[in-house]
Amino acid sequence: MMSNPYKNPLYVLAAVLLVAILSSCSNPVKKEASTDALVSHIDSTVNPGHDFFNFANGKWFKQNPIPASEQSNGLWQMIQDTINSQVRQVCVNAGAMKGAVPGSNKQKIGDFYNSGMDSIALNKAGLSALQTDLDRIESVKDLHGIMSETAYIHSVSASPLFGFYVGQDDRISSKNAVILWQSGLSLPDRSFYFDKDARAVMIRGKFQIHAANMFRIMGYNDLLAEKAAQNLVKLETALAQSSRKREATRDPLKNYNKFSYQQLQDLTPNFDWKIFFEKSGLNKIDTVIVGQPEFLTAVNGMLKSFPLGDWKNYLKFHLLRGVARCLDDQTFRESFSFYTTTLRGVKEAKPRWERVVEQSNGSLGELIGQVYVDEYLPKGTKAKLEEIGQNIREVYAERIKSLDWMSEVTKIKALKKLNAVIFKVGFPDQWKDLSSLNIQKGAYVTNVMRANQWKFNYMVAKYGKPVDRKEWNMEPQTYNAYYNPSNNEIVVPGCNILVPGYEGRMADDAILYSIIGGSTFGHEITHGFDDQGCKYDEFGNLNNWWTIQDSIKFYSRTKMIVRQFNNFIAVDSLHINGELTQGENIADLGGIIMGYEAFKKTDQFKNKEIIGGLNPDQRFFLGYGLAWMINERPEAIANQVRSNEHSPARFRVLGPLSNMPEFYATFGIKKGDAMWYEDSLRVKIW
Repeated sequence: MMSNPYKNPLYVLAAVLLVAILSSCSNPVKKEASTDALVSHIDSTVNPGHDFFNFANGKWFKQNPIPASEQSNGLWQMIQDTINSQVRQVCVNAGAMKGAVPGSNKQKIGDFYNSGMDSIALNKAGLSALQTDLDRIESVKDLHGIMSETAYIHSVSASPLFGFYVGQDDRISSKNAVILWQSGLSLPDRSFYFDKDARAVMIRGKFQIHAANMFRIMGYNDLLAEKAAQNLVKLETALAQSSRKREATRDPLKNYNKFSYQQLQDLTPNFDWKIFFEKSGLNKIDTVIVGQPEFLTAVNGMLKSFPLGDWKNYLKFHLLRGVARCLDDQTFRESFSFYTTTLRGVKEAKPRWERVVEQSNGSLGELIGQVYVDEYLPKGTKAKLEEIGQNIREVYAERIKSLDWMSEVTKIKALKKLNAVIFKVGFPDQWKDLSSLNIQKGAYVTNVMRANQWKFNYMVAKYGKPVDRKEWNMEPQTYNAYYNPSNNEIVVPGCNILVPGYEGRMADDAILYSIIGGSTFGHEITHGFDDQGCKYDEFGNLNNWWTIQDSIKFYSRTKMIVRQFNNFIAVDSLHINGELTQGENIADLGGIIMGYEAFKKTDQFKNKEIIGGLNPDQRFFLGYGLAWMINERPEAIANQVRSNEHSPARFRVLGPLSNMPEFYATFGIKKGDAMWYEDSLRVKIW
């Protein structure tokens, strides 16, 4: 239950502060709300100019500690809890149906969910559902067998040895191509194998212990398990050594290396690509795009320098690792202990129903999404999302036209690309056909692997066919969004309309334009013009449409945002990697600027409406703080900094806002405040 805010001294302090801030407002239109989430979250003991993230969200963080079963808590978790509850109801209802038509959506959803909830059967089965696969790997006699089993594991569980997928050709966006990429590590990034700080050293030590425990679960005695784990770490360290640093994989031009099939085979004679591709369901491969050729060259040598037995143990480990969460309690706990507790700091597993709901949603999201749209998505969602998206596009065009650093010839091409951006919002007009997916009562892990196999086959079947530009790669119940440069499209699932604290009513435009306008549409559109997206034209092809002079000016500005974020210390002594995160940081800055410019055109802004004691500007920037109201465990932050291109939530607020003069004016940010930058040091791109 919520405590009475008027009896809370923090509320009194917040009210005093807000009165002082509002004293300069003239003739405001008041529109009070009985309970306002933005006001109730403010921690007035924090100076907004020192740490706006905790000023905007700190009171909520104090009242809502991170649950033992989660790595974070905040806006995203609240929305995910709502979605999980709704998806659970879909699953439970389907599972309780009597006489569901075989092959129907509800039969598949119900049987999948029920198989995951049967803990007695799971514990009795142990690894029996995988035993045939493990035995087959053990019987491998040569590298031909290694390639065959690698293909199988790619289709049902994990991505050993290298990354493989069928997707759009970066230079011919209408064509699907076979793409190979560096991969095959069990830790989240190559840096985990080499960093020398205490946390990284601890993680490496615990990883070897975890691997040994997994081999014991597979039936190895203590001596063999320890030896297998030791050799696994050596093999993966060699893979990591051969991998480019993550920030070095961000340039799409350097990652585009097209080989004929014969050239690929000549580059890697120890790989039997014929076996791999045929086992994957591909025939008559003409060309392949290789992201990092030097990685494949190195692995080619490793196939001979490491004993066959090490490769077999490596494949067994990856097969088991990929599905461990769907097996018996012993295997689940061992995987959870390392990947969730050690890497992310989570002490307690989620209840079974929640884990099974999340897996059901992950495996059968397309089927569940159809029910979700009908039963839970608010009416009018598509229309509101389209309205906000179009308004953001309009202000983006205005900003491009007024840029003082971009030439007219490049502006024309930028506007052409902007106008060509496709918006996919709410839910797809056409759903994928999962009629061939066979889900049955019984082994949970078998159902999971069948779903994985279906997705793999669906992907592989794209080869040789035109790109389907109507396809979605997210479900409507996924709280996220993406920009696809090869399609020049933005996809915003329907559940993004949800704003906790405003249940039963539409949040005001200040909040919608900061979260959906800024953090979603504005952010994703900017990805089309960030340091990676700017290399794709309006058709989604890698094609340099910039003048040399404009490129120089653009990259001089992006270097500023790299330097800014390099200076942020996320946790311990770990600095954010400004080079790795620059695309997302550019998108955050562009997004919040566009969201604000679009908000200025709304009636709420023009009429200077006061809601909850806050004027429009205050509500907008506090709304942006709400968008990233995420409190994370130190372990999770450290893991993210090493392995993810997104900055931690706190810095996605502090970084962009420190570059906005409108924010400075709204909250009285002055020289000497931690968020103050001299004007010459503020990043100005879009």
